[in-house]
Amino acid sequence: MTKQSRPFGQMEGREIPLLTLKNETMAVELLPLGAAVRSLWVPDKGGNPTDVVLGYESLEEYRELDGCLGGTLGRCANRIGGARFAIGGREYRLTANEGANTLHGGAVGFHKRLWDWEAGEEQVTFTLLSPDGEEGFPGNLQVQVRYTLAGSALVMDYRAKSDRDTVVNLSGHSYFNLAGHSGGRVEEHRLTLHAKEYTPAGPDNVPLGVLSPVAGTPLDFCAETPLGERLGDPFLQAAGGFDHNFALEGGHTGEAKSGAEVWCPRTGIALELRTTLPGLQLYTAGFLTPRRGKEGAVYAPGHAVCLEAQHFPDGINHPAFPSPLLRAGEEYQEQTVYRFSVR
Repeated sequence: MTKQSRPFGQMEGREIPLLTLKNETMAVELLPLGAAVRSLWVPDKGGNPTDVVLGYESLEEYRELDGCLGGTLGRCANRIGGARFAIGGREYRLTANEGANTLHGGAVGFHKRLWDWEAGEEQVTFTLLSPDGEEGFPGNLQVQVRYTLAGSALVMDYRAKSDRDTVVNLSGHSYFNLAGHSGGRVEEHRLTLHAKEYTPAGPDNVPLGVLSPVAGTPLDFCAETPLGERLGDPFLQAAGGFDHNFALEGGHTGEAKSGAEVWCPRTGIALELRTTLPGLQLYTAGFLTPRRGKEGAVYAPGHAVCLEAQHFPDGINHPAFPSPLLRAGEEYQEQTVYRFSVR
């Protein structure tokens, strides 16, 4: 295992590095701004290192552009309907940054925050204090995200504690293209999802509070299916593709389970996602406006697939959903693993 660091820019009076972990199988490049994954190199079927995540060339682009490329989402990933929730009979009003709703933590979510960092031989640990009242959320929240390379896997361990009851739902927002970050549209990617139900949503993509079967819909990936067979379906028109939350089989038991597999025939690279979390947001970058990325690549809608392990969107407002409520003094502990192979 080796680690490296190189300057990437300045923010808040500090020199911001890119931190690289590398083993005999893969390498990952991490950025303290957003506790983000900037690059992730894995071997293709010919043994060639391939960078399979979208990212930017400069710190300024991460600060200024939308899309959350590679970032850690919080304090609450995904949507909270009406930008409000109640705990113990008290209502909390949040920053509304997507119409009337809160998306990915508000106007300045964790993916836009500068995290503290500590780089070890095999791990990089990012820490952040989210103060009481930030974006409307209660409680001083201490957050930790630890990235570890373990053989052919990137392991993300999430921890959090608050001094008041609050909402916590942390997730990673890497945009994967297993043909390489500049590989273009992902229609050829073949996906399997271990989910028989999803959370139907209204026009604003906020769940209605019930579960529905995926059977008979374009959301049925119980058997491996090319994304291109589904992306043109009228059912997906509003989101320009997939932007749907699935209820993973196995629920929320604390044990990491297989949630999805995706692979690219062009490169042979396969990705298995394992997670302790109960939900998985499948997003095919339908809202990603055309932009320039790493090495001059042009990214556009449909150029990536995101597998966002999470609690269900708006879970705090739906008692039937797994709760993202974190009680004061208790510890939030979740894990997501990206494991790579070739076929």
